[in-house]
Amino acid sequence: MQKEYISQQGYARILAELNHLRSVERPQVVDEVAAAAAQGDRSENAEYIYGKKRLREIDRRTRFLEKRLDVLVPVDVDAPRSSDRCFFGAWVTLEDQDGTLQTLRILGPDETDADQGFISYLSPMGRALLGKSVGDALVVRSPGGERSYTVIDVQYGPCLS
Repeated sequence: MQKEYISQQGYARILAELNHLRSVERPQVVDEVAAAAAQGDRSENAEYIYGKKRLREIDRRTRFLEKRLDVLVPVDVDAPRSSDRCFFGAWVTLEDQDGTLQTLRILGPDETDADQGFISYLSPMGRALLGKSVGDALVVRSPGGERSYTVIDVQYGPCLS
């Protein structure tokens, strides 16, 4: 089993979701199913049928999260580091071939969020960025074609300054 990196905050979010499913949602749905079952005929009882389906969904999600936690390695990405090279947790400012600037953060696959600029280190852009320094050029192949970028800035810490 290959280990994957995740920020400590991302790991905590997954752990919180798992704990919520186990301690809040599942017991609540079990009580709802028991109440629906007590009403009699289960074959036509929508609350009972839906409750059983929801229990299966909760159990499936719980198993998935438990397996994910087994392969994840939490990393403190907010610790300040002095480096001009791109590694996990870096905020990277890029200039594309059209002169447009964009800032991305290299995180784990469970934390990708295009709206916040969080990309996975396993994505084509993430792989191309790893190990690059300020001033380096890179070409990223994507379904839309090849795009050229230049690394303008690399920072570490909780947010860009």
